[in-house]
Amino acid sequence: MKRKIFTSILAIVFLGTATFAQAPKYSNEFLSIGVGARALGMSNSYVTSVNDVTSGYWNPAGLANIGNHYQVALMHSEYFAGIAKYDYGGIATRLDSSSVLAASFVRFGVDGIPNTTDLIDANGNVDYNRITTFSAVDFAFLLSYAKTMKIPGLRVGASAKIIRRRVGDFAGAWGFGLDAGAQYDYKKWKFAAMARDITSTFNAWTFNLSDQMKQTFIATGNDIPSNSVEITLPKLLLGTARKFDFTKRISLLAELNCDLTFDGKRNVMFKSKAVCADPHLGLEAGYMNIVFLRAGVGNYQIYTDALGKTIHTFQPNIGVGVRIKSVYIDYAFTDIGDQSVALYSHVFSLKVDINKKKK
Repeated sequence: MKRKIFTSILAIVFLGTATFAQAPKYSNEFLSIGVGARALGMSNSYVTSVNDVTSGYWNPAGLANIGNHYQVALMHSEYFAGIAKYDYGGIATRLDSSSVLAASFVRFGVDGIPNTTDLIDANGNVDYNRITTFSAVDFAFLLSYAKTMKIPGLRVGASAKIIRRRVGDFAGAWGFGLDAGAQYDYKKWKFAAMARDITSTFNAWTFNLSDQMKQTFIATGNDIPSNSVEITLPKLLLGTARKFDFTKRISLLAELNCDLTFDGKRNVMFKSKAVCADPHLGLEAGYMNIVFLRAGVGNYQIYTDALGKTIHTFQPNIGVGVRIKSVYIDYAFTDIGDQSVALYSHVFSLKVDINKKKK
């Protein structure tokens, strides 16, 4: 019976991949940025060692490691010199000795975008008072569940996510998808697998364009968008990690992840038409489980510039963290991968453990 269920799940995943082979490669990419300064400081190498409320995003199986009755986390970061803002909030609660429930919220948006489609009035005159502003915003709500299995060291979890994307009042989409993950501890090693958009995630777009906007699109040589469905294909994240305790006070956590995509050739370290692999490595040095220093590297890219020269780039990240009793404060300093543009980002996150008072 278990074998039949497993075979059915695999069939659904690969049927979705085959059916929508022409789907865009970079759909819902705001959900690939990452949450939590700890994870970002380790270059998103986190699906194996994640053990807190942010597991709802990274790997729902990690929720089973939460020892407190409640855990709350918040994060804020800005990209492209503050133009785009990314916010995250999550809460997790332990249901019983083996299961945990969590809810997560993500917002990624650019606000105050000028709308110049009505700049010219019906008489052909330019009227700057007709310029308005709008926001392009992506939202995601995730409901996650994790359970510790009877097999020693094994934890599994799943997340259902609802996606809302809006471009002002003239375009919007609703989407739904599923994620599933597992973590397994073997002696001093940890292993994990995280399947995102396991059945493919569907975004249904609708457009509400005025006649003036349609005419502007035609006059500028742009296509008039129509209602459509956008597909996000499955992605598999694999990871392994190990913690080294040098003394009672000093430790080092090392984690290696590899993101596998099946939607066509991508510009990553290992690429083919069938499968592309994007490895990334993260390190975390800890002192007395109070102060942490983090570093990571990933997002390795190879491209050719306008002069035909081959360019190699990568994304270096660093971060620090401190624990004050049940409060965790983390910071990460990240680069989007092209240091010549100097688009660095500061990421701050806060996590709090909350215990029930004993009666």
